Amino acid sequence: MRLFKAAPALLGLAILGAALSPSLKADDYDHMTTITFSAPVEIPPVYITGMRILPAGTYVFKLVNSSNDRHIVQIFNKDQSKIYATILAIANYRLRPTGKTVITFDEGIRGKPEALRAWFFPGANWGEEFVYPKDKAVELAQVVKQPVLAVVADVKTEVEKPEAPEVVAQLQQLPIRAVQPTGEVVEVAQVVQVVPPEVIAAAPAPVVVADNTLPGTSSVFPLIGLCGLLALGGGFVLRSISKNV
Repeated sequence: MRLFKAAPALLGLAILGAALSPSLKADDYDHMTTITFSAPVEIPPVYITGMRILPAGTYVFKLVNSSNDRHIVQIFNKDQSKIYATILAIANYRLRPTGKTVITFDEGIRGKPEALRAWFFPGANWGEEFVYPKDKAVELAQVVKQPVLAVVADVKTEVEKPEAPEVVAQLQQLPIRAVQPTGEVVEVAQVVQVVPPEVIAAAPAPVVVADNTLPGTSSVFPLIGLCGLLALGGGFVLRSISKNV
């Protein structure tokens, strides 16, 4: 008899636990995104030797490390067998999506590849804005007439293994500023708005995309609600059975 009385609660807990159990895929925590470029693009360091310019083709972007004030992004080849770059970035809430997963600086220099500016997670309304060496940031800022994030310290731009732990460790410690079109160096907070915690918490989990196409996103809350209704229904059934026993 006691078993039947306890069964509704046990059933509800079991179903709710199943709904909330971790089921992360790679793209749930590293925001893996597959992107195809139709033309060469320039990327920030640290990149593998000789790969400052990515040829047209398909690449995979991943967020491999993040903290409150800086993120680390890596660029892979299509099958993820090789890493081309490990890049320092900051989540900028002031950036606005343009319908593309990756946006570039329009340098306005004919015949010269555009430089990557930011990477948007599918479904998010903020972007990972990339950080360039100061000299390159000054050049970009003067051409595009807008601030550009810059590393104000010496950094080795080309390495044999951009995925090496020491490369990531170095990027996490580099001082970051912003360069105005006038050449003035200012604090990042003057041009970048940190993503509010409540926005991150409410954001839907992004999914893998191909060819720069933004997919729909989904939430686990409808599933949790359905499981709750099933738990209540199961409880009533078992309660009726227990009364007849």
